[in-house]
Amino acid sequence: MHIFAQLIDDEKGFTIASAGTVQKDFRDQKLGKRSKDAARKVGTMIAEVAKQKNIVNVVFDRGFNKYHGLLAEVANAARETGLQF
Repeated sequence: MHIFAQLIDDEKGFTIASAGTVQKDFRDQKLGKRSKDAARKVGTMIAEVAKQKNIVNVVFDRGFNKYHGLLAEVANAARETGLQF
């Protein structure tokens, strides 16, 4: 029902940052929980947090999910905001 993105350090084994539609930033907005607009906002948010932590290059792990729809919107918004993968 929701969209999530995380920055994870695999070598150290912990989550650096996360963004999702369950955060307070989404409660006041008129975005759907699983809409393309919400997915773009999550991608932008995770990229902004990465910038604050001086992270530019990441590996985009989509698991078994196909790269289309909401997943593509998250990735494209993150790229447009400055993440490289």
